[in-house]
Amino acid sequence: MNRDIFIKNLTKEKIELSPKGRNANELSPEEFEKCYENFFDMIFEIAGTDISSLTGYGEFDENNQAPWKSIEEFIKKDVVEEPEDGYWKNWTKMFGTTFLQKDYYYDIVDKALKYAPFCEDQRYLANNNTFFRNMIVDEAGKTYCADWGRAGIMDYMMDFAILDLNKPYLLVPEKLYEYAKKRNIEIRNFKERFLCMAYYKGIATLRWHASIDDIESCESIVRSINALEERMNKILG
Repeated sequence: MNRDIFIKNLTKEKIELSPKGRNANELSPEEFEKCYENFFDMIFEIAGTDISSLTGYGEFDENNQAPWKSIEEFIKKDVVEEPEDGYWKNWTKMFGTTFLQKDYYYDIVDKALKYAPFCEDQRYLANNNTFFRNMIVDEAGKTYCADWGRAGIMDYMMDFAILDLNKPYLLVPEKLYEYAKKRNIEIRNFKERFLCMAYYKGIATLRWHASIDDIESCESIVRSINALEERMNKILG
């Protein structure tokens, strides 16, 4: 089944798959400050989808199934193991030949896996591609995800972590913590779950940009990753 049709059916047509409006990447920090709750509302609306008919974790495969038994397995399959074919076949040859440094890479992977137990059983529909360039803001300020090609079943903190990785200066987790308190939304193990998703997606994104020799983006991602723990500690006081 086509991915868009699958998502449309899964969400009972509550999610607009062909939104019209302004690309969210064009928002200034001041504009985001005024409408960030709409982004958060969107992610929680996505996470509220009934997925009781689905099993597993991870990005949906070509059959729209989440193929892994746990978050830990999902992470390991994606950023530790080498696939037999495809873009990432023999990807470990990048160590020493690109920006990607072996010790740093596996240190961040270990941090993601350290926090993975806090994300187990946190099974939600996630867009898993909430970079600002993939989102639309309409005239009323409502936000939409325009690309569902990497959607899957995982902790909804993934979608917040990607927002932050894209533009950490917008202080997404800091805003999310206050938003949740104001809305009486309980996010258990806030720090651990956010860090797991952020470390995983951060290192996966770093690998991608290293593979295309995008050094500027690699350096930005490393700065973002390295600041995460201190930021989380400040949020929780």
